[in-house]
Amino acid sequence: MTTERVNPPGLAPPTGFSHAVVASGSRVVFLAGQTALDGDGKVAGATLPEQFERALTNLLAALTAAGGTPSDLARVTVYATDVAAYRAHAPELGRLWRKLVGRDYPAMAVVEVVRLWDEEALVELDGFAVLP
Repeated sequence: MTTERVNPPGLAPPTGFSHAVVASGSRVVFLAGQTALDGDGKVAGATLPEQFERALTNLLAALTAAGGTPSDLARVTVYATDVAAYRAHAPELGRLWRKLVGRDYPAMAVVEVVRLWDEEALVELDGFAVLP
């Protein structure tokens, strides 16, 4: 697979995302929304950073099981129950992202939602990847 991160000079400089990702490959993997559920189906973590790390770990586990790697991610959407809290924790969330995924950012969006499927969940991530 090849990916090209496109960040036009006329747009605000991206921080923690890419404005566009051009990907070519032979397989597309659609990743279902992942929250901070542990192996027993219980929400793990009380804080947004704890839940974000678990949700991202879960997303990457699904991607790995499908034969992909973090660098194959082309798009991720983050659903947060409190965008102000997400912004307040952005530096820490960025560190968690870089630890688990690296610095190749996919096209991303953060969307505030009233609630998620599991009432205790503070964040959910979904996306898709393009594999070679």
